[in-house]
Amino acid sequence: MAKHEERPESNFVEHVPCEKCGSSDAGGLYDDGHVHCFSCGHFVPGEGEATEATATRAPPAVPRAGLLEGGLAQALTTRGIRKETCAKFSYLVGRDRSGKAVQIATYRDRSGAVVAQKLRYADKSFTWTGTPKGVALFGEHLWAGGGKKIVVTEGEIDCLSVSHIQNDKWPVVSLPNGAQAAAKSIAKSLEFLDTFDQVILFFDNDEVGQEAAKEAAAVLPPGKALIANLNAKYKDANDALKAGDSEAISQAIWNAKPYHPDGLVSLSDLRDELLKPVEWGLPYWDDRLTKATYGRRMGEVVGIGAGTGIGKTDWIMQQVAFDVMELKLPVGLIFLEQQPKETGQRLAGKIDGVRYHVPDSGADPDKMMETVDKIAPFVTLYDSFGQTDWDVVKAKIRYMAHSLDTKVFYLDHLTALADTEDEKGSLEQIMKELAGLANELKVWILFVSHLTTPEGKPHEEGGRVMIRHFKGSRAIGFWSYFMFGLERNQQADDDEVKQTTTFRILKDRYTGQSTGNTYLYGYDFDLGRLIQKAPEDYHPEPISREDF
Repeated sequence: MAKHEERPESNFVEHVPCEKCGSSDAGGLYDDGHVHCFSCGHFVPGEGEATEATATRAPPAVPRAGLLEGGLAQALTTRGIRKETCAKFSYLVGRDRSGKAVQIATYRDRSGAVVAQKLRYADKSFTWTGTPKGVALFGEHLWAGGGKKIVVTEGEIDCLSVSHIQNDKWPVVSLPNGAQAAAKSIAKSLEFLDTFDQVILFFDNDEVGQEAAKEAAAVLPPGKALIANLNAKYKDANDALKAGDSEAISQAIWNAKPYHPDGLVSLSDLRDELLKPVEWGLPYWDDRLTKATYGRRMGEVVGIGAGTGIGKTDWIMQQVAFDVMELKLPVGLIFLEQQPKETGQRLAGKIDGVRYHVPDSGADPDKMMETVDKIAPFVTLYDSFGQTDWDVVKAKIRYMAHSLDTKVFYLDHLTALADTEDEKGSLEQIMKELAGLANELKVWILFVSHLTTPEGKPHEEGGRVMIRHFKGSRAIGFWSYFMFGLERNQQADDDEVKQTTTFRILKDRYTGQSTGNTYLYGYDFDLGRLIQKAPEDYHPEPISREDF
């Protein structure tokens, strides 16, 4: 009589793969834990049983004393993960001792014995049973032979997701305790991981996950760690799998970049980037400025400063109108001292040549709304409600960049975000983070800065704008790629002088060659637009020492 037939008290549960002949479903799992293969006859004892043939083999993934019993391998349909993958990793579905449904991640020690289970509940909370101290990486026992590459994920579900898209053929494991203990978990399994030529750290696509990947990489021997970067629209590997984008997971693995401590890179790593042709950046509305700066490049932050009522808002709104009408660029407008209603009116007015924001404009509401509807898909405004907290604004920028594909941002003004008790210190920190944000998100950000009162002629009377006049000038001057200043003498006796704005390039980090360039603008009151003005058409008042 066959061994499984000697157990009238046991009941068949489901078909499982056979570890001996490789059949995907010939094995029969019984409720006492034993397995019998109906194809080759291979037998795996149940709880508490051993035979001469099995005395030295690693214990199966059947729960041991003190752990939950009765869990079954099932497809995780909402996660897009097949049953066979769950069975391979002993990731089960069952109930805890109170009867609540749980997912059970089976953990083993270095010998392969089941020592702990991580129980995951529907609300995403989790707890441990057994003895989690000293557990190996999830799935480590499956890849004891080492090899060329192994992928390490932040959590069990991502581990299953990666294995799923690889048809369960290639090594992948998971951290047992997430990003917060990544370096410690890698250190515990260092001997195991060192049997692989490359260790690909595929953590969550957020700040915590990416920082944890760097910390974990630093634990591994030099040259062994690579960091995978998933498409920015996905949070993690399972997020991509649920979206049906297995290719994004594969690309993240195969395009993983070698880890270099402290941001160090070799020229060989930059080969592809170096070979790309140097291209013009996005144009400004003023072609003179485009030619001088070679345009606007993603990752840059640009500062602009002017006295009160000089025309910086007009200049910015004209640039925004150009971006949405001519370039069809998604823009984010973070105007902390201007109501969204006025912003919308000003923007539509720049496009239509009508000053919709003033009472006597003679505006046609239908025409205005026609323009608003045309540009609405490209414009996102931040209605601050007096909220000028930098962390909030930073989160809004991240959201617009990731979720709305916003490429260009206008922040008016930087000074409003500063801590009044430590304006200088907080501006320095904000500028550092703003520059890092632009580089990280690959966006272009123009910010407005308030100016300090100059020693001589006020800026409102045509006093020249200099870098040192920017509030927080040390940090702004350090982190900005370009800095612009606008000047106009509002109190001039001569109407031509009064209505002429000087646009001055104060800093050019890109080439340095445009620093000091000046451009003149007049103002068309009928259209509400700035117009380019040639130097020969302008006769300013003589410059005196007090201008500086």
